[in-house]
Amino acid sequence: MASVEESTKAPEAGESGHRGGPVRWLPLIAIGLVSSLLGIALGVLIDWFPVQASAQADDIDTLWDVLVVASVPMFVLVQTVVLYSVYKWRMRPGEEGLDGPPIHGNTRLEIIWTALPAILLVSLVSYAYVVLTDIEEAQAGSMKVRVVGEQFLWTYYYPSPEGGGKEVAADQLYLPVGKQVEFEIQSKDVIHDFWVPAFRMKVDAVRGITTRYRADPDRVGDYPVVCAELCGLGHATMRSTVHVMDPAEFDRWFATQVQEAKESQ
Repeated sequence: MASVEESTKAPEAGESGHRGGPVRWLPLIAIGLVSSLLGIALGVLIDWFPVQASAQADDIDTLWDVLVVASVPMFVLVQTVVLYSVYKWRMRPGEEGLDGPPIHGNTRLEIIWTALPAILLVSLVSYAYVVLTDIEEAQAGSMKVRVVGEQFLWTYYYPSPEGGGKEVAADQLYLPVGKQVEFEIQSKDVIHDFWVPAFRMKVDAVRGITTRYRADPDRVGDYPVVCAELCGLGHATMRSTVHVMDPAEFDRWFATQVQEAKESQ
């Protein structure tokens, strides 16, 4: 039977402190490079999003691709180091009561792995800020639509041609193609989130606050409107449709809504 002294003595060099010899960098680099390239290819080639239906969508999709290209190699780097460390320096039977060898660390390495991710993060955040600011630049003559969310439906209010603060309400969203729309989003009760996936734009609807964003519909068609914030038991049913149509067709629809609103008064 091994004595207590034998069972607790420090392992010899080559057993745990340098188990398996020096780190083999070339295979690690090769594995990381191949994994990164495959991950980037999959991330860029997979069709993550629905059809683009606004002028903003292409810039948002490009931003997504840039984030994938930057994120995948970092993920692969961390996972490669972690898995290799677990394999090479894992605890072996009989070493349960042993402590690892005391080390001071590597100050230069710690500075590098702190500075590089910080630089990458600041660069990506700056790029995202520029993109998200540029795509919502206001245009002259933009159309305003007030969007009101409540459990569990959306209502859309258009300024009445009569003026005086009057509005025309609709339970479906109708927009003319090729014209910028400024959405004013509000909530009657809990927090909702107004999201048109085909536009790639979304923002919270908060009671007592009016949030805004702009979109430029550039593709005729019908696209889903989704609440992207868990707002209660009926959250999954809080769906609507945005109908993007030719300007002349939109004008006819809007004229009909105005006439019906007058008749109902």
